Amino acid sequence: MSQPKAMNLRFPDPAQRAAIEAAARQEGVSLQEYILSAAYARATAVETHFLDAFSKSMARSGDAFAEAASATDPTEERRAAELTARQELEDQQERGHAA
Repeated sequence: MSQPKAMNLRFPDPAQRAAIEAAARQEGVSLQEYILSAAYARATAVETHFLDAFSKSMARSGDAFAEAASATDPTEERRAAELTARQELEDQQERGHAA
């Protein structure tokens, strides 16, 4: 099996490279490890931001669907009245068949 190759890091701006190298030295890690850690942290932050936004969107959608359902869903009193009326109608029909 071949050896993994080192990252080929090219920085067009020497000041940028120096700043990143200094930050890596301060953290006590190699330049490659510092860059990979920073990339991972950035990706994780993007993922967290996306998941937070997605959760907020789901909550808004849930609220909107709940409002729409309550507009079409009869109230408890109306449901009870409908059940009572249905029961009375069924009772009248049974009495009509018995007569």
